[in-house]
Amino acid sequence: MSVVDITSTKGESAINSSNLTQRGNGSTVVESKKGPSSNLKAIDTFGNEFKVPDYTIKQILSAIPKHCYERSLVRSLGYVARDITMMCLIGYVGQKVIPMVEISGQEGLSSTIRGGLWCVYSYLLGLFGFGLWILAHECGHGAFSDYQNVNDVVGWILHSYLIVPYFSWKFSHSKHHKATGHLTKDMVFIPYTKEEFVEKSGVSKVSEVMEDSPIWSLMVLIFQQLGGLQLYLATNATGQKYPGYSKIAKSHYAPASPVFDKEHYWYIILSDIGIITTITVVYQWYKNFGFFNMFVNWFMPWLWVNHWLVFVTFLQHTDPTMPHYRDNEWTFARGAAATIDRNFGFIGQHIFHDIIETHVLHHYVSRIPFYNAREATDAIRKVMGEHYRYEGESMWYSLWKCMRMCQYVDDADTDAKGVLMYRNVNGAGPVKPIN
Repeated sequence: MSVVDITSTKGESAINSSNLTQRGNGSTVVESKKGPSSNLKAIDTFGNEFKVPDYTIKQILSAIPKHCYERSLVRSLGYVARDITMMCLIGYVGQKVIPMVEISGQEGLSSTIRGGLWCVYSYLLGLFGFGLWILAHECGHGAFSDYQNVNDVVGWILHSYLIVPYFSWKFSHSKHHKATGHLTKDMVFIPYTKEEFVEKSGVSKVSEVMEDSPIWSLMVLIFQQLGGLQLYLATNATGQKYPGYSKIAKSHYAPASPVFDKEHYWYIILSDIGIITTITVVYQWYKNFGFFNMFVNWFMPWLWVNHWLVFVTFLQHTDPTMPHYRDNEWTFARGAAATIDRNFGFIGQHIFHDIIETHVLHHYVSRIPFYNAREATDAIRKVMGEHYRYEGESMWYSLWKCMRMCQYVDDADTDAKGVLMYRNVNGAGPVKPIN
């Protein structure tokens, strides 16, 4: 058995008839297995029929025009320069204009307006900050340019500035792409099974679980959006369990974490050095320019980046119509299709670099740069047909809907054993919990 890089097109084409397993050291290997069942159907949370895809990776890759794979270092660096320039421009204008806002004789009102403008200021910086995060994410996939050393330098600098350990994220995120939608091998946003949900709730069956109140759902949602990323990085929350390891031992900051392979050890340390460097710079920023300057120019935008990252990735992999698979029915083609494209308007296309609108394609071929992803998406939709997943409703509504409707997955009410669909105890959707 040999280790396979499925982020390359060669690896992707080879994975259709194979099974991913984890060695003791965490490395990914491919073993042959009995093929999955065909013509499977399940029932989603809305009560609609879900047909499991049966097309192959070869069909997907053959549909993509060859020029979509072409990467331009100059063009990619141009987007980095654009986003940094916009952040500098926002900073220059904001620092000049906002302190000058004054309503004669209304100091309290003036302070309130200035406070609101500083919030808008930090929000705008956070938008382009997340744009930079996405470009660093392209570096980790090798989609930034043909030169991986350049990709890693640029990605390490950008992710470190945003307190994301570049190589740690790169390695765990690669494993996520290799096993997307796999219930026991995916790396993030892994849902509870019915049994795990019941155990977590401390009851004997689903019918005994009390309905979550909307207020409780809102509190969980706020915590997820503001602290979810850091909790994931620090403890591998929503990732695989790795029995025998403490939460800290599973951290993305721990060189010996089971999340990584042994040969990743010094790369994880390099990631940690990047984080420590940024924290040191931010502390010096605070000492030399004051807390408020650091707060509105770095800390608040950083919180926005945390929010956008969880907001986007959660909604890319969670939906009441979305399946998850046990090992017996999972294939790379099915897992990649267990993602969904959404629409975030001007911001999504022009600031977030189409990461929301072309994510299905990204899971089939992660080395295609974002500026070629729309054309490639149009090409694979012809192969995917009804299996291509898109939702054009407000993403804010989708966020609330998914929080209320997607609490655990189960396959007890379907003949497609191994194909698990979302269920909930809130009575959200026509399909009721299975006791």
